[in-house]
Amino acid sequence: MARQLDLAVAAWAPLAGGVLTGKYSAAGAEDSRRLAMNTGRITERKLAIAGVVGQIAADLGRSPAQVALNWLRAKSGVVIPIIGARKLAQIRDSLGALEFRLDDEQVRRLDEASAIELGFPHDFLRQPYIDAIVRGDTWSKVDVHRAQ
Repeated sequence: MARQLDLAVAAWAPLAGGVLTGKYSAAGAEDSRRLAMNTGRITERKLAIAGVVGQIAADLGRSPAQVALNWLRAKSGVVIPIIGARKLAQIRDSLGALEFRLDDEQVRRLDEASAIELGFPHDFLRQPYIDAIVRGDTWSKVDVHRAQ
């Protein structure tokens, strides 16, 4: 919607409360991870996305925070990240995202890992026989096409 209306987006918590920094996947972070999961702050889905961020960061020799912020920069339109750094070192690390660009394959991997499941009615309408009915075809016609 923002792109369509030519609006800027102020991205609140672009590092997902520390999840995209690798904070909860690091060794010794089990207690804070358990607490954050119990409060709903992090989920298995967020950890899976953070895993892809971490893999790309390792490949590039960059921090996960830099990769996450760079990923945000790769989005079209005007996106302004609101970074909630508590320490000067975190600000410096975040600014490192300006020193490189993710390639198309890396952005694709991150987008794929974070894709939102659309659920009903989207998934329902994408079923071949429902699509056929909506377009005025008959189920038998779809069956014939499938068999070919």
